[in-house]
Amino acid sequence: MRLVQLSRESLHFPPPEMALREPNGLLAMGGDLSPARLLNAYQRGIFPWFSPGDPILWWSPDPRAVLLPESFHLSRSMKRFHNQSPYRVTMNQAFSEVLQGCATGRQEGTWITFEVKRAWLRLFELGHAHSVEVWHDHKLVGGMYGLALGKIFCGESMFSRMENASKTALWVFCQHFLKHQGRLIDCQVLNPHTASLGAVEIPRVDYLQYVQSLAWQKLSPGCWRTQTLF
Repeated sequence: MRLVQLSRESLHFPPPEMALREPNGLLAMGGDLSPARLLNAYQRGIFPWFSPGDPILWWSPDPRAVLLPESFHLSRSMKRFHNQSPYRVTMNQAFSEVLQGCATGRQEGTWITFEVKRAWLRLFELGHAHSVEVWHDHKLVGGMYGLALGKIFCGESMFSRMENASKTALWVFCQHFLKHQGRLIDCQVLNPHTASLGAVEIPRVDYLQYVQSLAWQKLSPGCWRTQTLF
């Protein structure tokens, strides 16, 4: 198999099954980050990830990392912390600030370039992207953002500036998402942090089946309105 070059004129993607095995999941390059292309990609189990200065790269890894919201692993220490939490958690109150928080302070650098920020801000303006914010004394100390896809939430990134802030964001969001009949959180690729919180790997074919069945189902009303969650 060889890497497919996308054109800007067409939103077409090759089937995820055509993705390379090494590097795992690399499917195509090129195109753009328009809302229509991004939505088309996520609806097919594909997402962009690329380094600054590189062409846009599109991925669909096998296996895929996912988190069932009811399977979030709340450790005893985290439960004690949360019961006396100093944090307030909101939704969609500071999307651009969460985006910036995820883009900065990473030793390994960031893929959240100006181009990526602009694309996600546009998705937020259109009502497709959402953020969870964690506040301490009116200061943003953590959060996460991603894309709503029916009863799936495609998590993109999270950040933390204080103890357990990103864990609090995900834990509170899982409870909220379940309440509104959410079924699955896409974590893309498993890492030690998400694994410790309950994320697991499933075959790509299983994830694509989830997308086909859940991406078109509606959540109960009010899930994505601007609100305080905790």
